[in-house]
Amino acid sequence: MKAFRNGASLSSAASGCILRPHHTPTPLNRIRVSGGGLARQRGVDVGGRVLSSISTRITTSRSYSIDHGTAKPPPPPPFAFAFDIDGVLLHVAKPIPGATYALKQLQKRNIPFILLTNGGGKHETDRVKDLSNRLGIELTTDNFVQSHTPFQELVHHGHNSEGLRDKNILVTGSDAAKCRDIAERYGFKNVIIPADILAAQPTIWPFEPLMKEVYAATARPLPSPNPKIDAIFVFNDPRDWALDIQIIADLLLSQQGVLGTYSPKNGNADLPNEGWQRDGQPPLFFSNPDLFWSAAYPLPRFGQGAFQAALAGVWDEVTGGRAELERTTIGKPHARTYGFAERVLNAHRARMLSADGPDKLEPLKRVYMVGDNPASDIRGANEYVSPLGTRWKSILVRTGVWSPERGGSPAYEPDVIVKDVREAVDMVLAREAW
Repeated sequence: MKAFRNGASLSSAASGCILRPHHTPTPLNRIRVSGGGLARQRGVDVGGRVLSSISTRITTSRSYSIDHGTAKPPPPPPFAFAFDIDGVLLHVAKPIPGATYALKQLQKRNIPFILLTNGGGKHETDRVKDLSNRLGIELTTDNFVQSHTPFQELVHHGHNSEGLRDKNILVTGSDAAKCRDIAERYGFKNVIIPADILAAQPTIWPFEPLMKEVYAATARPLPSPNPKIDAIFVFNDPRDWALDIQIIADLLLSQQGVLGTYSPKNGNADLPNEGWQRDGQPPLFFSNPDLFWSAAYPLPRFGQGAFQAALAGVWDEVTGGRAELERTTIGKPHARTYGFAERVLNAHRARMLSADGPDKLEPLKRVYMVGDNPASDIRGANEYVSPLGTRWKSILVRTGVWSPERGGSPAYEPDVIVKDVREAVDMVLAREAW
């Protein structure tokens, strides 16, 4: 287990005096726990060794200087948090013990945090309202990023720098009609879902639809019998994989993205990529790569990453293994999502902590990413390089996808492993002496 690095400083006001401790944050291997504030921790490092219990008595050297006179507000914290949701704050729909406490501790201390999840399927406003009710704490969209939130940027800055606002886009997900609503609320004007295509052209899928009633209830007329599709978005985990794979593959094989056509360039060995996806076909976007996610069943369930793998496998067969499926995948662990999240977090931090504007605020030095999935939360935090010099630290909890009993050593080594989110927050607050 690695100890966190980098120093921190703090000022606090009390009884008309300002106490200014001068110290270096306590490394994890110097934190000792004995039954109070911090929950008892028993971690497992990447070699599988059991780490000894850590206790709450923190040893730090501090020297204080006392300023008499008018008390000044403490400086803003130089650190912040990022939390995954499923497996960290919630298990299915129920709060994980200590989750509400952890977030309230940060709100009480004016420590910024962001909720950064690969989940989706609801508009940010609706999801935050639901989370606030479940966790019993007031949350806002100001510091909330889910898997498809960055798609908003493509409304005005889409494929080849041209915005997709007025283009035809195909959207699918767990509830494609809801995904259409989300896309329209983002600003996309012409959103098509698989139900629209199936209703207009039933022969596109010559089998009994699995959700015939759902399709009939949600379908809208197509803009034309064979519309041109300019982009394809998978907003969250699709349900009818077979129909979605068929329609997406048709469009990737089309000429200029026109439904019902087939490009003459497909398989042409004289062209780059042997002509596959080289004839104006729509770009394909996935909102996250998660193979698994934590649900009510005792074993993790397949997520959007499994659907992507299935589509890639079909594509490999169609092209004879001569062309990879070209697509853009965002969500954790990809740097695009971490960069987007950092911009959202810094904007939220500036509104929260700086009355004089963001330019007067000291740069954010550390972000602690608390997650349950080594392949997304931990890998993303470890690999992300902030253009602002902010250091992202990774904390793995045992309440979600990963457990040492089922998964062995994590595929991506976190900075530290803890029992749950409450222990993660307590530990960082002790480390930062905040």
